[in-house]
Amino acid sequence: MKIGLFFGSFNPIHVGHLIVANVMATNTDLEQVWFVVSPQNPFKKNKSLLHEFDRLDMVERAIADNYQFKATDIEFSMPKPSYTIDTLTRLQEKFPQHNFKLIIGEDNLAQFKNWKNYEQILTNFGLYVYPRPHAAPHDFATHSAVQFIAAPLLDISATFIRESLKNNRSIRYLVPETVEGMIERKKFYL
Repeated sequence: MKIGLFFGSFNPIHVGHLIVANVMATNTDLEQVWFVVSPQNPFKKNKSLLHEFDRLDMVERAIADNYQFKATDIEFSMPKPSYTIDTLTRLQEKFPQHNFKLIIGEDNLAQFKNWKNYEQILTNFGLYVYPRPHAAPHDFATHSAVQFIAAPLLDISATFIRESLKNNRSIRYLVPETVEGMIERKKFYL
């Protein structure tokens, strides 16, 4: 099975994530999209990062009704910070029957050469890239292992959602109702 891996903090997961994942699952040759909930991004230090199990729970609630989506906690048992290549290698070892592709936003391509073993990611896995606003110039426009996927240009951020919550503003329509309910019940991000 060909599976797209969508890494993120998902702090919280929002409709932008879900739209991108749905485009990847329905407009490409990917059969599933797995949401890889990252305990800690090596490029981000976030003081408002919820516990990884709470973020995994939100992802699972958000995708529960879509058979093409799956959440994975594979990085929870790995050394922190976890690097994408290490996670890809672990997934390939654990699921040798699958063909994994990495899903990333175009805004990540300018820094992609700074990723640990980025050449190995390109050679062994390849990238499915969705457009992002304000993406910086990069060297991957014609790379054979990089496939650009037409998707809506979305500028929804988890930071905006967290700030809205801190300022007692509505996040309706920015996150799935199940996630909004969980955030309200557990008083996340306040």
